[in-house]
Amino acid sequence: MAPSLVLAGARVVLPTGVVDDGRVVVEGAKIAAAAAESAEVVDVSGHWLVPGFVDIHNHGGGGASFSGTAEDVLRAVRTHRLHGTTTLVASTVTDEMDVLVRQAGLLSELAEQGEIAGIHFEGPFISPCRKGAHSEALLRHPDPAEVRKLIDAARGQARMLTLAAELPGGVDSVRLLTEHGVIAAIGHTDATYEQTVEAIDAGATVATHLFNAMPVLGHRAPGPVAALLEDERVTVELINDGTHLHPAALQLAFHHAGADRVAFITDAMDAAGIGDGRYMLGPLQVEVSEGVARLVEGGSIAGSTLTLDRAFRRAVTVDRLSVEDAVRALSANPARLLGLSDRVGSLEPGKDADLVLLDAEFRIKGVMRRGEWAVAPQLD
Repeated sequence: MAPSLVLAGARVVLPTGVVDDGRVVVEGAKIAAAAAESAEVVDVSGHWLVPGFVDIHNHGGGGASFSGTAEDVLRAVRTHRLHGTTTLVASTVTDEMDVLVRQAGLLSELAEQGEIAGIHFEGPFISPCRKGAHSEALLRHPDPAEVRKLIDAARGQARMLTLAAELPGGVDSVRLLTEHGVIAAIGHTDATYEQTVEAIDAGATVATHLFNAMPVLGHRAPGPVAALLEDERVTVELINDGTHLHPAALQLAFHHAGADRVAFITDAMDAAGIGDGRYMLGPLQVEVSEGVARLVEGGSIAGSTLTLDRAFRRAVTVDRLSVEDAVRALSANPARLLGLSDRVGSLEPGKDADLVLLDAEFRIKGVMRRGEWAVAPQLD
């Protein structure tokens, strides 16, 4: 077992607030309440210590996709780990059902090994009117029998499925997902306000990238945005990259949903952590220019190149959120949504030693996962 480690002197963000000149004790893979006399002490004064980030919606990074091989998946996971994401749910993209079933099998093995925290199926049960970067030819109605195929293929590792509940079979599929302990997420939808309320009452608890790929909020037709924001049972995903959302839309979501119902996500694709160029998102070709990913045909935004450290830094420096609220959106809230808050999402004794060390400008200076440094401390 690794010796005890004490990270001392940082501003530590705890569930109860920020502790100045705080310390976090690591014993093996866990956070401990007290340090052994022989513990190594590392002075991290002038830095922030926050919980490892939790991403519930991510398609890849580092030039690799979660729709690829096991090696591709691990490459993408490691890319995001370097940016502070210590818990990650792998998202698929619309494809043929047999392809998705096979990919679910591969991803479930990696989830069982602890490399990812489960699987999120985004598509194919979404609206052609709001398809975004999904192949329209491969879309289908959310037949509960086909939804069940994906659940079964994931072997207990399905965490979430995004669907357009207004489509035939949509509400029944929401009920099926709920019965099997899988999060039903409303997204890529053309639903009315009333249809969205029906889906929430049937068990849907997540808004997939709120505002994006759904009707705009209207004063006579409020649509899904109003229904998802107003219901306390719903957690709303936000892509805080400065491209997907105007800052005022983010503030609107925080104001109406509250800090405990927002989860920042990346919705990242292969280019995250790499740069501009041509990539594939499922069967579709994507052009990334100045960090913005768009389909070559049609120009629709195609996921993002975001990493969660950038989302955190933007939240506190541009959006002027408190550090505590940013931590809720990047760690505590998604951990609770996944049912993992007994292990991750906050810096408390007994939980996994997943933490991020940030400098005064909120730049990554160290990342620890389960007591091991993924990014060794870089102290000035």
